[in-house]
Amino acid sequence: MHLQPRLVPTSEPDRPEGVVVVLHGGASRGEQMMVSPTQLSVLRMVPIARRIARAGRGRLATYRLLNSYRGWDTHHTPVDDARWAMRQVTERYGDVPVCLVGHSLGGRAALLAGDHDNVASVVALNPWVYPTDRADLTGRRVLIAHGDADRIAVPSRAQTVARTLARTTDVAWLTVQGGKHAMLNRARVFEGAAADWATATLLGRDVGGPVSRLLAGERSTTV
Repeated sequence: MHLQPRLVPTSEPDRPEGVVVVLHGGASRGEQMMVSPTQLSVLRMVPIARRIARAGRGRLATYRLLNSYRGWDTHHTPVDDARWAMRQVTERYGDVPVCLVGHSLGGRAALLAGDHDNVASVVALNPWVYPTDRADLTGRRVLIAHGDADRIAVPSRAQTVARTLARTTDVAWLTVQGGKHAMLNRARVFEGAAADWATATLLGRDVGGPVSRLLAGERSTTV
């Protein structure tokens, strides 16, 4: 059975100035197992999408992507689903700027799919990556927010990827003290970082706190 990805709207203004696509994580649970809207990795992204939609104040369309299958395999990956989502967004809204926001494997997908022409920015939250991951994100603005207590997606791997990306694009690093992989204990920090980065990079909106310092040119900061 061939399963299809799905876009779930959080906010859909008629004429948005930008679009945010939120990508969930989730490890494989069998050969091409369907994504459930109630699985924890999916539910974890609901408050993030809502926070971004509120911050956009009616100027951003915000969607959550439900992948075709759980996990990542050699035949079909979340990157394929993210590219599908970009095609859907382009068909509906035209050449509006897009921010991809992903967690865990969704963070990896956001980084690897961020080379789409309409992508202006990327947020990777506790991304599960390989140090050898490569993407040409020239001209995009990238934020990687990583908890220093994450034992599932090792921060050092993401730091290696960040250094590679920084050769050709603007990459900022936010260390979330005590943040674990599920983002539950520092949820407001992760949610706020994603919302601030998306609204600042898509709308030119001034933000405060650590994200403001990162946007001003600091390479990294800790909260």
